[in-house]
Amino acid sequence: MDVLFHVTTEGGATLLLPLARACQRGAHAFGAFFTHEGVRGLASPDLQAALRGARAVVCEESWHRYRADSPCPVELGSQTVNSSLMGHARRVVSL
Repeated sequence: MDVLFHVTTEGGATLLLPLARACQRGAHAFGAFFTHEGVRGLASPDLQAALRGARAVVCEESWHRYRADSPCPVELGSQTVNSSLMGHARRVVSL
């Protein structure tokens, strides 16, 4: 994976949308891990669409804390998955 976006804030999720689209245009393999308040950004249908074809994982504990009332649109995972993704990424961008 070329870039892993590590999304920890709701504002970071907003920034992810144009970055994900840029990765798609440039044919860069990317992924995203959402944790803490960053999981709120997954309420955006546009962001969900921009993540298609990428590995997108959300911290299960954060999802249940901030978005338990909604079905999760991406893979539920743990901080262990986050560590693995970071290990496979050439670059990590924290949002």
